[in-house]
Amino acid sequence: MYTFSSKLKTFSFILMAVGLLGIGYGFFTAPKDIKAVETLLASESHGEHAAATAHEAVNSHEVAASTSGKSEVNEATEHKEHLEHVLHQLQNKPWAAFYVACIFFMLLSLGTLAFYAIQQVAQAGWSPVLFRVMQGITAYLPVGSVVFFVFLLLAGFHMNHIFIWLNEGITDPKSVDFDKIIAGKSGYLNFPFWILRATIFLLGWNAYRYFSRKNCLAQDESNDNSFYKKNFNISAMFLVFFIVSESIMSWDWIMSIDPHWSSTLFGWYVFASFFVSGITMIAMVTVYLKSRGYLQNVNTSHIHDLAKFMFGISVFWTYLWFSQFMLIWYANIPEEVTYFVTRIQVYNLPFFGAVVMNFLFPILILINTDFKRITWILVMAGIVILLGHYVDFFNMIMPGTVGGSWFIGVSEISSLAFFLGLFIFVVFTALTKVPLLPKRNPFIDESKHFHY
Repeated sequence: MYTFSSKLKTFSFILMAVGLLGIGYGFFTAPKDIKAVETLLASESHGEHAAATAHEAVNSHEVAASTSGKSEVNEATEHKEHLEHVLHQLQNKPWAAFYVACIFFMLLSLGTLAFYAIQQVAQAGWSPVLFRVMQGITAYLPVGSVVFFVFLLLAGFHMNHIFIWLNEGITDPKSVDFDKIIAGKSGYLNFPFWILRATIFLLGWNAYRYFSRKNCLAQDESNDNSFYKKNFNISAMFLVFFIVSESIMSWDWIMSIDPHWSSTLFGWYVFASFFVSGITMIAMVTVYLKSRGYLQNVNTSHIHDLAKFMFGISVFWTYLWFSQFMLIWYANIPEEVTYFVTRIQVYNLPFFGAVVMNFLFPILILINTDFKRITWILVMAGIVILLGHYVDFFNMIMPGTVGGSWFIGVSEISSLAFFLGLFIFVVFTALTKVPLLPKRNPFIDESKHFHY
């Protein structure tokens, strides 16, 4: 049985406490009015992006005054509208930072659950010794789902403005905030239907996680393979449900942040990102447990296979990244290409940095067969991949929520720290509940002696 290290547990508590304090500070220090925005944007202490926005805000009156045909009233109005826009972006910033961390760790556990289901359906002989690790990571899914669902409810009750299509009056032709494109999608993008879909998806994923773990534990005490066969059947059904729900989820929870934009590849793109993150986390937890003297039946061949998946899905993610980018950029349709213009011009560093972290680095490190078996190299590659895909989710969410007012500050770091601490606590607590080796899996002997 695994024993949760007191040092690791303390570390998780520290992360959660510091994270909560930082999240609270981020909300407390968010500007409350236009005057606060002017003061905030004028300060150079908030980084290059905020300084550029400040320069634009402070000088907008002078620029407008030099343009012929504009009255002083129009100049003042435009200046005020610009500041109001920046105010909304900065008020959104702590919410958006929280959302990025919240959805990343939840989907990471979902990616692990999908990988586990694939192993069940494929009747893989190499992986059963890793099943308890996968089940430990997926233990975060119920906790993450509750936090995430509460966040969606808060969005629906207008506590935040992450999803602009939820704003009041945006589908009302009589409103000054009317948006024709969003109104045309209101049959799909409306709060009751949206939250119903979220409920179905979260309950479906968590139901499979609960029953598959229950059957796996029951199989240890069984005299036949009946519970294994049940897991095979429900895993096959789950994968059908997953592939449909995952695509719709990516539209609902991420793509709808930019409701004027759409991509037919987006569901696959999001899947590749959190799927490789889940596999990488399996490798990281496995290596940690091995270093503590557990998982004696896991050998370098198991680690090598996990590293191959990390490498392969990283390449798959890059293929989708390039396909989506190249086709939209080449077609140059204004309502499509704007999505990438914003990210290239305003989010230049994280946008291209994600490609380096999620493609170039894994390719250079993990393409070597011997490197896949060296622990410290695998850990280094895993850390970069996880951070890279966190940045990928940052790129997907932040431009549509905070626009050009982004910078890495207290809210972003604190949200990451809180959810990382929560993830560590939940996962490693779950690992203490059951033996780390499933005893009666039909393929357990093959898995124990897996070598090549």
